[in-house]
Amino acid sequence: MQVNITFRNMFATDALRNHVTDKLTKVVDKYLDKVTEAHVTLSLERYLHHADINLHAGHFHVRGKEKCEDMYASIDMAVDKIERQLKKYKERLRSHRPAHIHAGGPVRVRYEILEAKGIEGVQPDVIRTNEFLAKPMSVEEALMQMDLMNNDFLVFTRPDTPADVSVVYRRKDGNFGLIQAGNDTILSKDAAKQA
Repeated sequence: MQVNITFRNMFATDALRNHVTDKLTKVVDKYLDKVTEAHVTLSLERYLHHADINLHAGHFHVRGKEKCEDMYASIDMAVDKIERQLKKYKERLRSHRPAHIHAGGPVRVRYEILEAKGIEGVQPDVIRTNEFLAKPMSVEEALMQMDLMNNDFLVFTRPDTPADVSVVYRRKDGNFGLIQAGNDTILSKDAAKQA
Protein backbone atom coordinates (compact mmCIF):
# COMPACT_ATOMS: atom_id res chain seq x y z
CA MET A 1 0.00 0.00 0.00
CA GLN A 2 1.30 3.40 -0.94
CA VAL A 3 0.67 6.13 1.66
CA ASN A 4 0.85 9.74 0.46
CA ILE A 5 0.99 12.25 3.32
CA THR A 6 0.52 15.99 2.88
CA PHE A 7 1.36 18.42 5.71
CA ARG A 8 -0.34 21.82 5.76
CA ASN A 9 0.58 24.69 8.08
CA MET A 10 2.88 22.42 10.08
CA PHE A 11 6.28 20.74 9.93
CA ALA A 12 6.58 17.29 8.37
CA THR A 13 8.08 14.79 10.81
CA ASP A 14 9.14 11.18 10.41
CA ALA A 15 7.40 10.34 13.71
CA LEU A 16 4.02 11.44 12.32
CA ARG A 17 4.67 9.68 8.99
CA ASN A 18 5.51 6.43 10.81
CA HIS A 19 2.50 6.74 13.14
CA VAL A 20 0.08 7.17 10.22
CA THR A 21 1.64 4.36 8.18
CA ASP A 22 1.72 1.91 11.11
CA LYS A 23 -1.90 2.58 12.17
CA LEU A 24 -3.23 2.32 8.60
CA THR A 25 -1.27 -0.82 7.79
CA LYS A 26 -2.70 -2.65 10.82
CA VAL A 27 -6.28 -1.75 9.91
CA VAL A 28 -5.89 -2.44 6.19
CA ASP A 29 -4.23 -5.82 6.74
CA LYS A 30 -7.03 -6.79 9.12
CA TYR A 31 -9.99 -5.91 6.88
CA LEU A 32 -9.01 -5.42 3.24
CA ASP A 33 -7.34 -7.38 0.48
CA LYS A 34 -7.01 -4.76 -2.23
CA VAL A 35 -6.08 -1.30 -0.97
CA THR A 36 -3.90 0.37 -3.55
CA GLU A 37 -3.20 3.69 -1.91
CA ALA A 38 -4.02 6.05 0.92
CA HIS A 39 -4.03 9.85 0.82
CA VAL A 40 -3.55 11.54 4.17
CA THR A 41 -3.71 15.27 4.86
CA LEU A 42 -2.48 16.51 8.24
CA SER A 43 -3.04 20.17 8.97
CA LEU A 44 -3.05 22.71 11.76
CA GLU A 45 -5.92 25.23 11.74
CA ARG A 46 -6.76 27.55 14.63
CA TYR A 47 -4.94 25.41 17.20
CA LEU A 48 -6.77 22.26 16.09
CA HIS A 49 -4.96 19.35 14.48
CA HIS A 50 -6.88 17.90 11.51
CA ALA A 51 -6.37 14.40 10.10
CA ASP A 52 -8.14 13.54 6.84
CA ILE A 53 -7.51 9.99 5.59
CA ASN A 54 -8.79 8.58 2.27
CA LEU A 55 -8.28 4.91 1.33
CA HIS A 56 -8.85 3.56 -2.17
CA ALA A 57 -10.05 -0.02 -1.76
CA GLY A 58 -10.85 -1.48 -5.16
CA HIS A 59 -14.14 0.01 -6.36
CA PHE A 60 -14.73 1.86 -3.08
CA HIS A 61 -13.24 4.78 -1.18
CA VAL A 62 -13.17 4.93 2.62
CA ARG A 63 -12.71 8.18 4.53
CA GLY A 64 -11.97 9.13 8.13
CA LYS A 65 -11.72 12.76 9.18
CA GLU A 66 -11.17 14.05 12.72
CA LYS A 67 -9.77 17.04 14.61
CA CYS A 68 -8.68 17.77 18.17
CA GLU A 69 -5.88 19.49 20.11
CA ASP A 70 -3.33 16.68 19.50
CA MET A 71 -2.28 15.40 16.05
CA TYR A 72 -1.62 11.84 17.22
CA ALA A 73 -5.10 11.69 18.77
CA SER A 74 -6.64 13.11 15.57
CA ILE A 75 -4.89 10.44 13.51
CA ASP A 76 -6.00 7.70 15.91
CA MET A 77 -9.62 8.88 15.86
CA ALA A 78 -9.67 9.12 12.03
CA VAL A 79 -8.21 5.60 11.70
CA ASP A 80 -10.71 4.31 14.29
CA LYS A 81 -13.55 5.79 12.23
CA ILE A 82 -12.23 4.00 9.14
CA GLU A 83 -11.90 0.75 11.09
CA ARG A 84 -15.53 0.95 12.28
CA GLN A 85 -16.71 1.45 8.70
CA LEU A 86 -14.55 -1.41 7.40
CA LYS A 87 -15.74 -3.72 10.17
CA LYS A 88 -19.37 -2.90 9.30
CA TYR A 89 -18.88 -3.74 5.61
CA LYS A 90 -16.06 -6.32 5.90
CA GLU A 91 -17.76 -9.21 4.13
CA ARG A 92 -19.34 -7.08 1.43
CA LEU A 93 -16.03 -5.37 0.63
CA ARG A 94 -14.06 -8.61 0.44
CA SER A 95 -16.59 -10.46 -1.69
CA HIS A 96 -17.78 -7.48 -3.75
CA ARG A 97 -18.02 -8.23 -7.41
CA PRO A 98 -20.22 -5.84 -9.35
CA ALA A 99 -23.28 -7.81 -10.45
CA HIS A 100 -23.35 -5.84 -13.66
CA ILE A 101 -20.84 -4.68 -16.20
CA HIS A 102 -20.83 -0.91 -16.28
CA ALA A 103 -21.63 -0.13 -19.90
CA GLY A 104 -20.66 3.49 -19.61
CA GLY A 105 -17.83 4.98 -17.66
CA PRO A 106 -18.00 7.77 -15.12
CA VAL A 107 -19.95 10.89 -16.03
CA ARG A 108 -18.36 14.30 -15.50
CA VAL A 109 -20.51 16.42 -13.17
CA ARG A 110 -19.98 20.13 -12.59
CA TYR A 111 -21.07 21.94 -9.47
CA GLU A 112 -20.97 25.54 -8.32
CA ILE A 113 -20.91 27.06 -4.87
CA LEU A 114 -23.08 30.17 -4.84
CA GLU A 115 -22.88 33.11 -2.49
CA ALA A 116 -25.94 33.47 -0.28
CA LYS A 117 -27.64 36.78 -1.01
CA GLY A 118 -30.31 38.28 1.19
CA ILE A 119 -31.86 40.43 -1.54
CA GLU A 120 -34.61 38.91 -3.66
CA GLY A 121 -34.19 39.14 -7.41
CA VAL A 122 -30.39 39.48 -7.29
CA GLN A 123 -28.41 36.80 -9.10
CA PRO A 124 -26.04 35.12 -6.61
CA ASP A 125 -22.31 35.23 -7.38
CA VAL A 126 -20.46 31.99 -8.09
CA ILE A 127 -17.80 31.55 -5.42
CA ARG A 128 -16.24 28.37 -6.77
CA THR A 129 -16.76 25.88 -9.59
CA ASN A 130 -15.49 22.32 -9.59
CA GLU A 131 -15.98 19.01 -11.40
CA PHE A 132 -15.92 15.36 -10.35
CA LEU A 133 -16.68 11.99 -11.89
CA ALA A 134 -19.98 10.30 -10.96
CA LYS A 135 -19.26 6.58 -11.17
CA PRO A 136 -21.74 3.91 -12.24
CA MET A 137 -23.05 1.80 -9.34
CA SER A 138 -26.21 0.26 -7.96
CA VAL A 139 -28.24 2.08 -5.30
CA GLU A 140 -26.98 -0.42 -2.68
CA GLU A 141 -23.36 0.27 -3.71
CA ALA A 142 -24.01 4.03 -3.60
CA LEU A 143 -25.44 3.81 -0.06
CA MET A 144 -22.46 1.77 1.10
CA GLN A 145 -20.00 4.17 -0.59
CA MET A 146 -21.72 7.19 0.97
CA ASP A 147 -21.47 5.58 4.41
CA LEU A 148 -17.82 4.59 3.90
CA MET A 149 -16.98 8.18 2.95
CA ASN A 150 -18.92 9.55 5.94
CA ASN A 151 -20.78 11.86 3.57
CA ASP A 152 -24.38 13.05 3.72
CA PHE A 153 -24.93 12.51 -0.02
CA LEU A 154 -23.38 10.82 -3.06
CA VAL A 155 -23.82 11.58 -6.75
CA PHE A 156 -23.58 8.53 -9.05
CA THR A 157 -24.96 7.03 -12.24
CA ARG A 158 -27.07 3.88 -12.56
CA PRO A 159 -25.66 1.04 -14.69
CA ASP A 160 -28.95 0.71 -16.62
CA THR A 161 -29.07 4.45 -17.40
CA PRO A 162 -25.40 5.60 -17.40
CA ALA A 163 -26.15 9.05 -18.83
CA ASP A 164 -28.60 9.95 -16.04
CA VAL A 165 -27.27 11.24 -12.73
CA SER A 166 -28.73 10.00 -9.42
CA VAL A 167 -28.19 11.18 -5.83
CA VAL A 168 -28.57 9.28 -2.56
CA TYR A 169 -28.69 11.33 0.63
CA ARG A 170 -29.04 10.91 4.36
CA ARG A 171 -32.30 12.32 5.74
CA LYS A 172 -32.64 13.99 9.14
CA ASP A 173 -35.01 11.21 10.24
CA GLY A 174 -32.24 8.60 9.77
CA ASN A 175 -33.59 7.20 6.50
CA PHE A 176 -32.09 7.66 3.04
CA GLY A 177 -33.43 9.48 0.01
CA LEU A 178 -32.88 8.81 -3.69
CA ILE A 179 -33.12 11.47 -6.39
CA GLN A 180 -33.11 10.17 -9.95
CA ALA A 181 -32.88 12.20 -13.14
CA GLY A 182 -34.23 10.65 -16.26
CA ASN A 183 -35.62 11.17 -19.70
CA ASP A 184 -38.77 9.15 -19.06
CA THR A 185 -41.95 11.16 -19.35
CA ILE A 186 -44.68 10.47 -16.82
CA LEU A 187 -48.05 10.33 -18.48
CA SER A 188 -51.44 10.86 -16.92
CA LYS A 189 -53.98 8.00 -17.16
CA ASP A 190 -55.90 9.78 -19.94
CA ALA A 191 -52.74 10.49 -21.95
CA ALA A 192 -51.58 6.89 -21.51
CA LYS A 193 -54.91 5.58 -22.95
CA GLN A 194 -54.53 7.80 -26.04
CA ALA A 195 -50.91 6.76 -26.63
